[in-house]
Amino acid sequence: MTPFWRDKRFWPIVGQLIAVVAFVIIVAILWHNVTYNLQRLGIQLGFDFLQSQASFDIGETPIAYQPSDPYSRALLVGLLNSLRVIIVCIIAATIVGITVGIARLSDNWLVRKLALVYVEILRNTPVLLQLFFWYFAVFLSLPKTETQISFFGLINISNQGVTLPFGIYFSPELSALVLGLTLYSAAFIAEIVRAGILSVPKGQWEAARSLGLKSSLVMRLVIFPQALRLIIPPLTSQYLNIAKNSSLAIAIGYADIYFVASTTFNQTGRAVEVMLLIVATYLTMSLIISLAMNFFNHKVQLKER
Repeated sequence: MTPFWRDKRFWPIVGQLIAVVAFVIIVAILWHNVTYNLQRLGIQLGFDFLQSQASFDIGETPIAYQPSDPYSRALLVGLLNSLRVIIVCIIAATIVGITVGIARLSDNWLVRKLALVYVEILRNTPVLLQLFFWYFAVFLSLPKTETQISFFGLINISNQGVTLPFGIYFSPELSALVLGLTLYSAAFIAEIVRAGILSVPKGQWEAARSLGLKSSLVMRLVIFPQALRLIIPPLTSQYLNIAKNSSLAIAIGYADIYFVASTTFNQTGRAVEVMLLIVATYLTMSLIISLAMNFFNHKVQLKER
């Protein structure tokens, strides 16, 4: 009988156990150091401060909020503001990215080159710089409400923000953030889409065209569904980047979860607790996005019989 330590499965399992134990020990040491230093300074860990009065105003509140409300309510408002940006940007960036990605492969020279210029410019400039451009150089420079730009009376744009049908209003901060993150992320998504489409064998194009399908139908019914299997994994990374890059909202004064948490930290001095809340929030959002995209990826993969 072969000794268990000679089994090829034994040492990988031991290595994983050692890694887990080492990780637990490192976390325990760090936590001990944090608690010891805080106790020496006379600071007790706890989240009781969340029930204290926030005493600061928030510019955009999707739910009712007053400065007399507790910090927990203020953080909830910030979280909802973050989710609004993330959801809108993911949807918009996907639409723009797919459109530009397909345009990169267009037979029309002008369309193909314009898509190339868009991708290269936005991919190679910092996202923070782009947010500053849209906020300071564009939205704050727009006409006042009295002389606002109107598109058929449905979309009104001024330096006070964007008004859409059904009473939807985007402030200048939210508009700049959504537009900046959408266009920046769409440039990366476009390249992912282009690579996915190019990965489909040319025989699929020829077979579809031999059936008399138009180019638009070939792309929609034959090519893109096959490319989707390769597009989704890297697309997940871009969605995660959108969630994390939304924290740059603080640079242009939009009250997202990071903005509200920073104000909470400055007023309460609870650095450890606030940082734990921020980490837990972004980690949870990222895990939800990953799980949703992994589920979608599983659905579109080929099933072996």
